[in-house]
Amino acid sequence: MPLLGKGVAAIWHNVAPDIQPDYNHWHCSEHMLERVGIEGFLRGRRYDAINGKPKFFHFYETTTPAVLTSPAYMQRLNNPTPWTQRIGPHIKNNNRTLSQVVHSVGCGVGAAILTIRMVANHDREIDFFRWVSQELFPLINKEPGVVAAHLLKGDKQASETETEEKAMREKPDEVADWIIFIEAIDNKTLLKIWDNKYVSEKALIENGAHSASIGTYKLHLSLSSEDLIE
Repeated sequence: MPLLGKGVAAIWHNVAPDIQPDYNHWHCSEHMLERVGIEGFLRGRRYDAINGKPKFFHFYETTTPAVLTSPAYMQRLNNPTPWTQRIGPHIKNNNRTLSQVVHSVGCGVGAAILTIRMVANHDREIDFFRWVSQELFPLINKEPGVVAAHLLKGDKQASETETEEKAMREKPDEVADWIIFIEAIDNKTLLKIWDNKYVSEKALIENGAHSASIGTYKLHLSLSSEDLIE
């Protein structure tokens, strides 16, 4: 199964260069373990930009989208640790989108990922989702080196819930309407797909998106809930 569940929390942001060593240590040593330890969270992955903005990207797979608004998750968001309180104000340009998995194909985890954050043309949602699942993904998955591809639908209302962690940031989070992830064995494979216009902003708009932000990222760490079992 490409993704482990039906819910995804996807996050992109920047962190100032002088705080990045502390940020990386916090994210790998505390934050991901804390998140993946919440009931219903199955796996977390974090990435660094290759050809993308913002610099950092990470996402969490959950059993269902409902986990992303569960009391257990809200409890963590409203009780940030001292280390999180120190790091939180340095997180900038945050896009945090709680979403449901619409379509997911492939097998395994790729070393590199292409992410697409879209503003939707909601009148064309059915056509866009059909195009992605029936035309775009089958075409992409024929490319050597492609591991998996995923289509997500953002939940704006759930994503905009106010929490103590959000209050630390200088401005409200951005939220994507639709998201596409394409996983591959390397960035070269992803750039070929991008260069061939399979996932160009023009093609996405022609098939129903209003606008799109595209980038590629390399995997730093993948951590599953099973990794926490002693």
